[in-house]
Amino acid sequence: MPICLRIFEIDTKINPMKKILGTAFICAGILFTACNNPSADAATTEAAAADSAAAMAIDSLATNNYDVSLVNNKKDPTCGMPVTAGISDTTHYDNKVLGFCSKECKDEFLKNPKASIAAAEMK
Repeated sequence: MPICLRIFEIDTKINPMKKILGTAFICAGILFTACNNPSADAATTEAAAADSAAAMAIDSLATNNYDVSLVNNKKDPTCGMPVTAGISDTTHYDNKVLGFCSKECKDEFLKNPKASIAAAEMK
């Protein structure tokens, strides 16, 4: 067998191991570089703060949309929460405006308003 074929045969047996070790070193280098990068931590913290601010802005839009003086009840008829804590939704019932802390409470009230109206503590 010519020597060049023997070298090729030996080289193909070594190459897979070289490829595995080389890939392992490259992956380890990327991992250590990414973990020790302070700018990546700052960017993650900054993104989390922006998400929190956006959630708070949406939350503040969802509550306190209506003034307490516009409704005729003191408490949410469904859950009993005081309307002074925030009114997100209203409905008209028996010629009165009722305030609710959430759309879900309003929907629950509308299923059976006669059963829940006593809990509203009208003004």
